[in-house]
Amino acid sequence: MTPSLTPYPLKILLGRVAHEWDTRHRIFDMPSGRFHHVDPALDLSVMVGPRPAATPIGPAAGPHTQMAQNIVLGWLGGARTFELKTVQILDELEIPRPCIDMEGEGYNVEWSQELRIGESLDEYVKAWMMLRILGEWDELRPLLGNPGPHVFDMSVGYDLAGISSPAMTRFISGLLDATVAIDRLRLQIPEPFAAWRDADFPARVVTGVTLSTFHGCPPDEIEAIVRHLMGEFDLDVVVKLNPTLLGIEAVREILDRLGYGEVRLAPGAFEADLRYDRALQMIGDLREFAARRDRTLGIKLTNTLVVGNDGGKLPGDTMYLSGSPLHVIAVTLLDRLDADLPGALGLGPSPGPVQVSFSAGIDRDNVADAVALGLAPVTVCTTLLKPGGYGNLSGMLRSLSTAMRDSGCPDVHSWIESAHERAVRDGHRNAVAAYGARLGGEEGTRRFGKAANPRLREVDRDLEVWDCVSCNLCVTVCPNDAMLHLVSPDGLGFDEKWQYFCLGELCNDCGNCVTFCPERGDPSRVKPRVFLDPAAFAVETGQAYLVTAVDGVLSVEASPQGLADLDLVAALVTAAEGLPLRAQDVPPTARQ
Repeated sequence: MTPSLTPYPLKILLGRVAHEWDTRHRIFDMPSGRFHHVDPALDLSVMVGPRPAATPIGPAAGPHTQMAQNIVLGWLGGARTFELKTVQILDELEIPRPCIDMEGEGYNVEWSQELRIGESLDEYVKAWMMLRILGEWDELRPLLGNPGPHVFDMSVGYDLAGISSPAMTRFISGLLDATVAIDRLRLQIPEPFAAWRDADFPARVVTGVTLSTFHGCPPDEIEAIVRHLMGEFDLDVVVKLNPTLLGIEAVREILDRLGYGEVRLAPGAFEADLRYDRALQMIGDLREFAARRDRTLGIKLTNTLVVGNDGGKLPGDTMYLSGSPLHVIAVTLLDRLDADLPGALGLGPSPGPVQVSFSAGIDRDNVADAVALGLAPVTVCTTLLKPGGYGNLSGMLRSLSTAMRDSGCPDVHSWIESAHERAVRDGHRNAVAAYGARLGGEEGTRRFGKAANPRLREVDRDLEVWDCVSCNLCVTVCPNDAMLHLVSPDGLGFDEKWQYFCLGELCNDCGNCVTFCPERGDPSRVKPRVFLDPAAFAVETGQAYLVTAVDGVLSVEASPQGLADLDLVAALVTAAEGLPLRAQDVPPTARQ
């Protein structure tokens, strides 16, 4: 049975922040060296529709924007735009497991939220409040500088009936006016953040929404949903487009050229999806409707690509391709749309009215190129599922900053102008056309071809409960922040400096830690699974440990399968650099 995600209460999350910072200068296991520090000499800000964001990048809707602690990790890494995970009316789904395979280019079979609708609302409001608190926390200001504004973008799906349902109406309304949730959650704010219990948290969490629809959704229904979201909720709307718009022949040619000849396309997806000419008409019609409503229409390139599942790692007959090859496909589609919609798209130094956001294979080697096109925001998923995790965001911003400094560009607008001027001098229509031409040639194959994907490191031994190679990969690649390492205290007989644990409520068996573990085994299952919620602990069938507070100190009890290691687990959890939770924040039951 797939484990159910159980969000931590705000009290526990903020208590962990305080305790972990005091004891090891980390937040949610991210070292302070991976935080993004604002360079006052560079202005990385962009406009996301009518809203300012202090940097142009952030996590795409997916596993990195489902839970509050994940959004905080993205913000620490420098994300200032957050496309919240897509929420839909069906909120009791059984997502197949494992659901992620990031060994090379990237595949997944995960497509919707795993929390109940009300839980999703609470997670987004908790994150909204935490970013306000941490942005003003004196402990972080010397490291972060002035973090600047950030943007939360709601994401909903997948059809008009679901989006217009009473439950989804309450969800959308709850993010437009979160007063009730904020007032309930502010009571959970612990010391040392008590000063924020009476803070004036902005009640409006989002002003825009990204629409995600199923493959094959009729264009008339897409238009009806956009009109509903703009008309009923006064929202700016971004429509996520599918890479199938390029047509199966063009996509096949790109994949073959890049060395992905084994990827089996799904002809039915191309036949059922929105066609290119109809997409042009739809963008024009919705642009006019948005202008009449004084709202902003945007498009997003792109959704993942449906392909046949022949790899044997993920369940099901189909899966969704992401990463490097999708980058080339999405840029090729962008170039074509830009040419066929002259002056309409929000690109280049004189952007048109239709905002263009982007999410396809963004990494530190191409983020500067993407930002130079005028794309905003530039969102990331696959790279955050690779080693380095959320810390890769700060690396991307360093790469962008270096490119801007080297070109003498003090702000993003001048960086966009510079790229456009170079492209025109070289004989291209604009920077989009120039970048598309580069990716269509040798550079595209070299940078984004299959041969460019690095091989994983392997160690010829089975993963054990204690004393693995301490590579820390399972911690950084976990999108849910479910894996953590604790220092090995002296005198317990450990050989390695770190021991690893899984926070059971936060693990959904996505499989990403298995992919990147150099030893043979599943870290989330081999390593001790720690729970704060007695109900979640009670249904765990493997080696599990329940942490509670007894007489003001942490206490540990074991499942029958974990009794043999109970003393070691208890010693590690209660050590000076043990479980990064304070006893006063851990009630007998953590669910509140």
